[in-house]
Amino acid sequence: MNKNLILVVEDDNAVRNLISTTLETHNYKFLTANNGESAVLQVTSHNPDVIFLDLGLPDIDGVNLIKKIRLWSITPIIVISARSEDSDKIEALDAGADDYLTKPFSVEELLARLRVALRRVNYEKTEAPIFKNGELSIDYNAGCVYLEEKEIHLTPMEYKLISLLSYNVGRVLTHTYITKLVWGTSFDSDIASLRVFMATLRKKIEKDTAEPKYIQTHVGIGYRMLKV
Repeated sequence: MNKNLILVVEDDNAVRNLISTTLETHNYKFLTANNGESAVLQVTSHNPDVIFLDLGLPDIDGVNLIKKIRLWSITPIIVISARSEDSDKIEALDAGADDYLTKPFSVEELLARLRVALRRVNYEKTEAPIFKNGELSIDYNAGCVYLEEKEIHLTPMEYKLISLLSYNVGRVLTHTYITKLVWGTSFDSDIASLRVFMATLRKKIEKDTAEPKYIQTHVGIGYRMLKV
């Protein structure tokens, strides 16, 4: 039995049964929820490794549920929805979803998307639980960031960005690379949002944003976390 736990949030019985059967056949552990309230309870109680989420839930819109979960969890969320417009995908990804699969979907594609999400989850679990760089430290298990041993309160998006940079310390990450990993897309609006989030992140971790110690900007290219 695979050690990873998958939460399936879907109100359509046929689709939920299809996903559940697929996971069971491939030896994944899983839980199910048929509405947003039940989903929140399952996430808080069982801390799943990946969430499959339908947007058309009976009690709450899926995008709003993503925003709610993202207030306290960075668990990968793969949206599975009949909404196929680009605007729907962008809205879900901007809210904090990691991937978007349009109905109808193939079982093979579902499993491929799941494997991608789990590779990241399992990589993070096997990494050293504490990252240290000068006076900056990140506790990956707890999802907390400290500067001079004092906790810094970051938004989920800021935490995603600093974690990504820390995993690649010393390496220049392009705007496209970062936005595709974090938002799933790389439009001009994503890059503009990235600059805003980087600015707010810097204000929290840099003593002098004019002469940054940790996050270096490569104009027109991207960002790099410097090894202090």
